[in-house]
Amino acid sequence: MSLRSLLLFFLFLSSLHADTLKERDETYSIRVGMGYADMNDLGQILSGSWERYGDIYALNLDMGYRLIEDLWDVPIDIYLKGGLSYFNEQGYQDDFGEMNVYVKAYWKLDFWQNRVRIGFGEGLSLAQEIPYVETVDATNPDGSVDPTAKFLNYLDISLDFDLGRLVRYKPIYDLYLGYTLKHRSGIFGTFNGVHGGSNYNMFTIEKNF
Repeated sequence: MSLRSLLLFFLFLSSLHADTLKERDETYSIRVGMGYADMNDLGQILSGSWERYGDIYALNLDMGYRLIEDLWDVPIDIYLKGGLSYFNEQGYQDDFGEMNVYVKAYWKLDFWQNRVRIGFGEGLSLAQEIPYVETVDATNPDGSVDPTAKFLNYLDISLDFDLGRLVRYKPIYDLYLGYTLKHRSGIFGTFNGVHGGSNYNMFTIEKNF
């Protein structure tokens, strides 16, 4: 399914709720995403330096449940999330899946009747295999390979905007389009002695309902 088809699907779901917009609690969320592997580290990517690694990509489906709305009367929502990902390794090795669970905070910035969210999630990732880009990252110039692991820390960092508010069409309020950095790492050896990890720059579509 293409990203265009996914967007149309989410727009259709939103239209089904048009008559009950005011009654919705927006307790749940669903998100789909697609993105390519990046060989730069976390800090470099966040500073705008991207280096795509071939055509290796990941597909992701996440579901979320809102635990807290407007934490301490600040526009920050807290979600418990779980997801499944599919890694297409483009022939470098067999494709495989991944499960993750994490807690994510969204800081909601409202201005001119629009909404932008900055999200930060922290949790755990369990992959069926070691992603190829993690093996590359762990390989030293002398050919030796540092530790890698299927079980690692997981970060989910995002920036998105509310399409419905932008176009002033209430049936698709709380339909968010944006960017997500999908990150696995050992946190400097904390997880299984792993010092490296992997990063995927993803385009995401998320719907609250």
